[in-house]
Amino acid sequence: MKETIVTAKTAITAFFAAIGAFLGWRGIMAVVWVVLMALDWLTGTAAARKNGPWKSSAARDGAWHKIGSVLVVVVALLGDFIMGIMLSNIPALNMAWPNLLGPLVLAWDIVTELGSILENAVKMGAKSME
Repeated sequence: MKETIVTAKTAITAFFAAIGAFLGWRGIMAVVWVVLMALDWLTGTAAARKNGPWKSSAARDGAWHKIGSVLVVVVALLGDFIMGIMLSNIPALNMAWPNLLGPLVLAWDIVTELGSILENAVKMGAKSME
């Protein structure tokens, strides 16, 4: 059992290290966000099944919400890309764009997904801190 846990930890660490090597810390943020979106979807489905009949309309609303979130992140990343190109091609400004929009939106979405997962956990029976 202990070997399995060590192997799983090693695999997870290697996965994030590879992403970090190829995409940097922004890539790790994006992967964490995608994993949290999937976990939110799963916990939301579990909470819905526990508390009554599962409704495809609610699942569809959740899917549209996730698609909207993806579009917002893509627009923020494109905004960073465009600002970087613009500022690098205007030598008189002598500025570099630090790519702030994408990470800011990703951080906001990560916190939002964490909150939603916690709400789903409470709906499944976890004690709230109220």
